Amino acid sequence: MTRRQWLALAVLLAAVALALAWAFAPRPAPVEVAAVARGAFEQIVEEDGKTRVRERYVVSAPLAGRLARIALEPGDAVKAGATVAVLYPADPSLLDPRTTRELEERVGAAQAALEQARAESARAEIALAQAKIDAARDARLAKEGFLSQSAREKTDLDLRLKARMLEAARFAQQGAEHGLAQARAALLRARDLPAARSAAARWPISSPVAGRVLRVLQKSETVVAIGTPLVELADPAALEIVVDVLSADATRIAPGATVAIDAGAGYALAGRVRMVEPGAFTKVSALGVEEQRVNVLVDFTSAPESVRGLGDGYRVDVRITTFEKADAVTVPVSALFREDGDWKVFAASDGRAHKRAVKIGGRNPVSAWVESGLEPGERVIVYPGDSVAEGSRVEIVRGP
Repeated sequence: MTRRQWLALAVLLAAVALALAWAFAPRPAPVEVAAVARGAFEQIVEEDGKTRVRERYVVSAPLAGRLARIALEPGDAVKAGATVAVLYPADPSLLDPRTTRELEERVGAAQAALEQARAESARAEIALAQAKIDAARDARLAKEGFLSQSAREKTDLDLRLKARMLEAARFAQQGAEHGLAQARAALLRARDLPAARSAAARWPISSPVAGRVLRVLQKSETVVAIGTPLVELADPAALEIVVDVLSADATRIAPGATVAIDAGAGYALAGRVRMVEPGAFTKVSALGVEEQRVNVLVDFTSAPESVRGLGDGYRVDVRITTFEKADAVTVPVSALFREDGDWKVFAASDGRAHKRAVKIGGRNPVSAWVESGLEPGERVIVYPGDSVAEGSRVEIVRGP
């Protein structure tokens, strides 16, 4: 081969070597970065809540009877002491022919007993009259000395006995009259009940407070037992929110914490935690996991006119602030990772990744508060993959 050919072959081999070196040389890892910022940091508990009236009154039937149809409708205003329902005596049960016949015969027996009592009363009156005549005659004879003292006393005792027998006969007659009235009352039918539906027999049920009707629990006319719920009353303007949160989150919530309320369609309101209930309860989540939950009560702090669009039992989204710091160094939580029990991040500078240990003061679902290890303005790698290591070359494909 000539010298020119050797030179061309050398140049070709050098170009191939350079191409292979370039092809297999390590390339910078593409990364996304975010800037370390200084600003407000807050920790929140975000859950679904439900509105409810503070004071709810359920008006129940104080007696058993027939309830008249309730004319009130949900939303109607009522005054304290106003009649919300009316009770009447319950109708007697229907009678079959055999029972009717028995009751009719009982009326006849009561009528006969009354006649017997009247006859006994008349006989006792006659006996008393005779005893009075005998007593008057014996008194004259004793005065003239023709009757002994013992005979005179016997006559007086017989007079007193006849008087008591007349009283007993009259009481027996009264008892027979009541027995006849009772037997006749057992034969009453529905056609005999207009008097029972009179105003004298009605029992009005009054509202204990002034407010509005939330629900009519028993609308139609029916027979009700004692304690049957009839109407639910409340003041719909006096609303609160009940939020059930995990017991672990409840330990971070204190009375007075601020609450952001989203009622939907841009209906944003403000509130404040009034109380964290001291008792927890078990609730099964949608995934079938048993959770310990605690109710948190929230009061509205927005203007009353802005809350009027809500009612009892409305669903709302709440964000309870458990911690806030106005001037904090923050970093996205996606930039954090754990190594040897410490929090660390990759800072991007001069085209390379540098591992930093950081001290975290708190986290929320979006950002973390960095107490030390980073300064505002630095850039950190978010979602670092396996291709990112200490000192490795990186290429920023997204971020500031």
